[in-house]
Amino acid sequence: MSFVLVAGVIVAGAVAGSLGSLLGIGGGVFLVPFLNAVLGLDFEVARAVSLMTVIATSSAVSAGSAGKNTINLRLGMVLEVASTLGGLLAGLTVERLTEGSLSLIFALVTAVIAVLMVTRLEKRNVLSADTDTGLLGGRFYEAESGREVAYRVKRLPLGLFASFLAGAVSGTLGIGGGILKVPILNAWCGVPLRAAAATSALMIGVTAAASVPLFYARGQVDPLYAAAAVLGVLAGSRAGFWFGGRARAKWLKLLMAIVLAAVSVLYFRKAFL
Repeated sequence: MSFVLVAGVIVAGAVAGSLGSLLGIGGGVFLVPFLNAVLGLDFEVARAVSLMTVIATSSAVSAGSAGKNTINLRLGMVLEVASTLGGLLAGLTVERLTEGSLSLIFALVTAVIAVLMVTRLEKRNVLSADTDTGLLGGRFYEAESGREVAYRVKRLPLGLFASFLAGAVSGTLGIGGGILKVPILNAWCGVPLRAAAATSALMIGVTAAASVPLFYARGQVDPLYAAAAVLGVLAGSRAGFWFGGRARAKWLKLLMAIVLAAVSVLYFRKAFL
């Protein structure tokens, strides 16, 4: 790898880390297209490298969120059972899919989630702090409103199913299951965006860790690309975490929708050209 290439991968990792910490989606939604479509790495290698950075993003964001009550450990542990099963299933079956099929799956998933986020721009899911949160709900201080807010978890079976699919998507595409978890937890399960993103950031690292050993055993984890990307992710995660605490949830949702729509267009072209 040349110095320019290393620098490019570090910068790409920083962008991925920023997006991952802002939105709880792992950053692979940017890094996989960059490594695969821009640098020309095989999809399998790009996916495996991205999953390494998902673990780094998860670690950085979880550490930064500690003590703020935005990470819902009880909900995360329940959903992670389904996510890990999905990740393991994908890791064992993904070799049967062609690169064109993977590109089409990527494009469809990102397009659907982009539309979902646009339809939920104004929905915040917060309740007054004295509300009974139930077994899996929670409370946290919301800087946007300047007060403590609460939330209750609704439609848990849907959240479990979405987490299983998210684990499968993560293992198949290397993009971090947060791309499904965050929008669905926010749109249909009653979890505010900041809590959904922080909880997802914790979960995606565990899900990725279930898939990475399988890809490493196949020789698909390139150490040089992975090391450069992880360095960038660690720096970008700090920047994204700082900005995310000051941005309105509405604009974070809009940013997620724009990123997903752009990636969807890129991979629809890749699938059919």
